Amino acid sequence: MYQFFVESEQIQGKEILIRGGDVNHIKNVLRMRVGQELAVSNGVDGREYRCGIVALEEDVIRCELRFVKEDGAELPSRIYLFQGLPKADKMELIVQKAVELGAYQVIPVATHRSVVRLDEKKAAAKVSRWQAIAQAAAKQSKRGVIPQVQQVMDWKQALEYVRDIPVKLIPYELAEDMDKTRELIEGLEPGRDIAVFIGPEGGFEEEEIETAMAAGATPITLGRRILRTETAGMTVLSWLIYRLER
Repeated sequence: MYQFFVESEQIQGKEILIRGGDVNHIKNVLRMRVGQELAVSNGVDGREYRCGIVALEEDVIRCELRFVKEDGAELPSRIYLFQGLPKADKMELIVQKAVELGAYQVIPVATHRSVVRLDEKKAAAKVSRWQAIAQAAAKQSKRGVIPQVQQVMDWKQALEYVRDIPVKLIPYELAEDMDKTRELIEGLEPGRDIAVFIGPEGGFEEEEIETAMAAGATPITLGRRILRTETAGMTVLSWLIYRLER
């Protein structure tokens, strides 16, 4: 079942209109025909709109709504991944996999040990690129929403952003007691928003951990092995899927 994202205004009662680059993809790449079924999401409400193609026009695919699938692919909790800016193109992989694993938002964070430093112009271009990757990953994994990649924040801004998020987890290489971490994860209730902080190469400064704890974050351990920054977030997201997925 192929899935496409449209704007909310393109869903007009029983008629759904697909425009833009997807028109050529449907007609000339997938070679779909009138009567075939596809899935459409507006990227906002998490619903999956199943519809059948009724017309293949030059600049629009006209579809007829067949039914709405309410229980889509979204997790019952919104997970915010705060990722310390990594080197090279690792952020592209992190965004892609985080979206596949159910993250609700990805927030790049310039921490003390982040080697990468982006000026305003470069940051805007990077975020635009990361957002395109998020959209492609959402389509591939049949997400009901397109996760937002936020603008790059500093540490203070990131902690302010999570002020009202009830659960805040921060993996830290000096944290111990796997039993405590396991108990914390198993005690999470579906429906509560969760923030996850991942450090860059080199990890977090002790002062950053202290300020995060003062803001309500709980340090956790990911085991006896030191994980790369691009692995740590995926590990936590996998644990959360296992606990929260209905």
